[in-house]
Amino acid sequence: MEAGFITPMTIWGDIGNIGQLNGQEERTRSNGQAAIFTDVFKMAINQVKETQADVENKQYLLSTGQLADAHTLPIAEAKAGLTVDVLLTLRNKTLEAYNELIKINV
Repeated sequence: MEAGFITPMTIWGDIGNIGQLNGQEERTRSNGQAAIFTDVFKMAINQVKETQADVENKQYLLSTGQLADAHTLPIAEAKAGLTVDVLLTLRNKTLEAYNELIKINV
């Protein structure tokens, strides 16, 4: 059985490149800034899903005795916790910005 060593987290990339879409999607979106904003949240949600699936897989492997390195489960759990924290921070900052925009008198 091969030892499953620590795998690095995937790089999210620059926020400026997130909004680059193919021609079909670009025509359906009217505002480029809204597209970037939406893509940031989609990427954060997908990152949470991926890390949670990794944790569940490692829990299964540990419970069946197939996990060669027991340290990978706590590391995967920490990664999953960090991705959830990032998502919650994005949500909270978005709500703060929205509430500030509502307070502006036109």
